[in-house]
Amino acid sequence: MNSILFFRCVYIIFILACIFEVGYGKTVFEYVFNKACQSEGINLVLIPWGTYLLWPIVLNGPCNGLLEFVIIGTLKAPTDKAYSINVDHWITFQHIDGLIITGGGKLDGQGPSAWNENNCSKDPNCKTLPISLRFNFVNNSRISYLHSVNSKEAHVNIWGCNHMKLNHIHIIAPKDSPNTDGIRIGSSSNIEILNSIIATGDDCVAMSSGSKDIIIQNVKCGPGHGISVGSLGRFPNEKDVSGLWVTNCTFIGSQNGLRVKTWATPYSSNVFNLTFEDIIMDNVNNPIIIDQQYCPHANCQKGNSQVQIQDVKYRNIKGTSYSKLAVTFDCSKIKPCENIELNHIDLTYKSARGHAASSCSNAKGIAIGQQQPRSCL
Repeated sequence: MNSILFFRCVYIIFILACIFEVGYGKTVFEYVFNKACQSEGINLVLIPWGTYLLWPIVLNGPCNGLLEFVIIGTLKAPTDKAYSINVDHWITFQHIDGLIITGGGKLDGQGPSAWNENNCSKDPNCKTLPISLRFNFVNNSRISYLHSVNSKEAHVNIWGCNHMKLNHIHIIAPKDSPNTDGIRIGSSSNIEILNSIIATGDDCVAMSSGSKDIIIQNVKCGPGHGISVGSLGRFPNEKDVSGLWVTNCTFIGSQNGLRVKTWATPYSSNVFNLTFEDIIMDNVNNPIIIDQQYCPHANCQKGNSQVQIQDVKYRNIKGTSYSKLAVTFDCSKIKPCENIELNHIDLTYKSARGHAASSCSNAKGIAIGQQQPRSCL
């Protein structure tokens, strides 16, 4: 044990010497990462107090030992269009087992420099903007006490990962910032998002094709578009989404609360075993919504979604709805939603002009206990 601790101390001094002597460009960052990655034992990369400009970078494993990044200072993304337009990443970690990122520091994506280039609401083939932090095939890892502000596109993207825990993450961007999702998950399993604050211009958490066994607990969401499963069904051969548990979360002024969204296309997949429980809604526009006619563009073709949604439980959901329609199940005519459970729902209409309402289309299930609004199942 003593030899491992001694090795870590020597390595910290080496890294600090590199930073202070050379500066903090991409080359130095890559060099330090590679040295740490190639070494055995526990290796620590320290980003000290200060503000550092970092160009887009991909940090590749596999590594010979455990790798820990302690970010205390602030990393800033470039604002040059050459590094912002049609570039899909800012910082990418990939093919690493046992990565730890912590320290309480900040990633500043400098999004205002690129948001005016985003026209995805009008053009489905819009320009690519950098995601601040990408994890590709990163396993058995912990990300904690990290701040991400003003990403140019999504803040965090998790792809092909297994057994990853994100704890005490603070993500923020203006409510009108385009496509600034907090955390996106795809083709990944056993992901935990705990004790975090996500306030952005898009989904707080979005789970796409292949998301499996996801826990979201004690997360405060808003502004933004809520916690979303999807969108799904846009492309052929998408993988199923299953095993989601969202609990003890609060939504404040978000466009949606708990949302499942699928395109009305001929591409089939399945969504099942979702549980949403002990949720507080504060002035949320669509607290509970399944939308199988999802269409973010004006030229979408209307049809019937082939995504089968079943075994979805809503338990102890309470608070206020900004709109009169607090519960909406707009399901596919060809593949109706099956086994939907509403259990103790207490959602009141924010306005004094009447009571909250619910709407069901092609949805089958049961209502248990208190139901406000009155269940349409």
